Amino acid sequence: MTDSEAPVVRLDLWLWAARFYRTRSLAKHAIETGKVDVAGQRAKPSRTVRVGDCLRVSRGEEQFEVEVAGISDTRGPASVAQALYVETDGSRQQREQARALRMAERAGYRAPEGKPDKRARRLIRALGDIDAL
Repeated sequence: MTDSEAPVVRLDLWLWAARFYRTRSLAKHAIETGKVDVAGQRAKPSRTVRVGDCLRVSRGEEQFEVEVAGISDTRGPASVAQALYVETDGSRQQREQARALRMAERAGYRAPEGKPDKRARRLIRALGDIDAL
């Protein structure tokens, strides 16, 4: 098979099929706003993706660096979608470290057990802080 016969698919369609985004329109919006790079360059939603392309995908607080391992234009189960790409080890480690950091930041917060009583409400109003309890 020559290079011109290699299977290709649109970038927004591939991101949807690989389950990076719930809908194709969300994938298109992410591409247009610069959250997806192909080989270090911004791309258009209609750009074709081939096996071996390197993508950087930002989704929320997570960043993925993946290499395209398969081409699909249909959305299937998660196990099939995960076979469409290979995430780099560095990307996986950075995501795990960032997740651990976010969890550590939240560990200090203690939600109130119930509604504040009259005295606690006055304290909150006086201090202007919900964590005054």
